[in-house]
Amino acid sequence: MAGLPEVTVAGTLTADPELRFTQSGIAVANFTVASNERRRDPQSGQWVDGDATFLRCTLWRQPAENLVNSVGKGARVLVTGTLRQRNFEHEGQKRTVLELDVTEVGPSVRWATAKVTKVTRTDAGSAPAADAWGSAPPANGSGFADEPPF
Repeated sequence: MAGLPEVTVAGTLTADPELRFTQSGIAVANFTVASNERRRDPQSGQWVDGDATFLRCTLWRQPAENLVNSVGKGARVLVTGTLRQRNFEHEGQKRTVLELDVTEVGPSVRWATAKVTKVTRTDAGSAPAADAWGSAPPANGSGFADEPPF
């Protein structure tokens, strides 16, 4: 049996991502991405925007915290995740919404620049892991170590 569809959407954050925590302390970020078609009207020669599609997104754990510390309202992002359909009833009417369980999200560099800062993971009770890629070259002057940095 095939899994749910995985999609990638390029769009704009409609508001700052909202970070919350479950009762067990797991971080979850909710945000909405708006995406629309932009085309050139052949008669007027002007660019016109088509109808927008709004997609509600959910991101869990450390990536949720990273997202909140990285982008805000109006940021252009690329979002990949599993597309889910949810049915519910509101005021006696049946409704359907599409939502995205996000697996990856990042800034779009089409009209902006982004500076990436690596997050250092820690285990409970231990010191932060060293960033082998950001460390100084070995003292032997060759610039190469005998062992890979991972």
